Amino acid sequence: MLLQDQLMAEIEASRVANEELHKSNEDLHKNVHQRDQRSTRERCLNFPLRDSPRPFLQVIMDELVPPHYITPKIVFKGVEDPENHLTTFNAHMILYGGMNVIQYKMFMSTFTGTTLQWFSRLFDGHITSFAQFSRLFREQFFVNQVKPPMLYDLFNVRQWEGDSLKDYLNRLWALIVRLQTHDEDVMVTAFEQGIAT
Repeated sequence: MLLQDQLMAEIEASRVANEELHKSNEDLHKNVHQRDQRSTRERCLNFPLRDSPRPFLQVIMDELVPPHYITPKIVFKGVEDPENHLTTFNAHMILYGGMNVIQYKMFMSTFTGTTLQWFSRLFDGHITSFAQFSRLFREQFFVNQVKPPMLYDLFNVRQWEGDSLKDYLNRLWALIVRLQTHDEDVMVTAFEQGIAT
C-alpha cells in the first residue's frame, strides 16, 4: 500500500509539473508571437507600400507601350527561379521587337505577390538600366535559383518500369542540353546504365 501511495504521489507531482511546463510553454509562445507581430508592423511602417511606385527614371516612365506589344503570359510570384524567368522574358522581348525602354515596363508586368511588393518598395527613380533592373531582381530572388546540374547527374536519369524509350531519352536529352556537355563517352555510358533491363 505504501508503494502504491508513493507511486500515486509521484504521478500527481509529475502531472502538476507537466501542467506548469505547458503553461510556461504557452506563455513563451504568446510572447514570441507578439514580438513577431510587433516586428512585422515595424518593418511595414519602415517600408510602406506606395499607391503609385515610381522606381524607374522619369524618361522610362514617360515611354508608352505600343499597342502591338503583347504582355508576356509569364508570372513571377517570388518562388520561381529568377534566371529561368529572365530567360523566358528575354525570349518574349526578342519576339516582339528586341530590347528598349519598353522592356522595363513589360518585365514589371510579370510580377505578382511578393515580387510586386518588392518592386513597389524600390526608391523612386532608382532603376536606370535594364542590366541594373535584372541584377536587382536576381539578387533579391537569388535563393530561388535552381542548382545547376552536374555531369554526374546524367547517371541519375533512369528508364523506369513502364517508361517508353522515348520518355527516357527526352529526360536524358533535356539534362544534356542543360549541362551543355559534348562528352560523348559520358553520354553513352549514362544512356546505357539508365536503360531498364
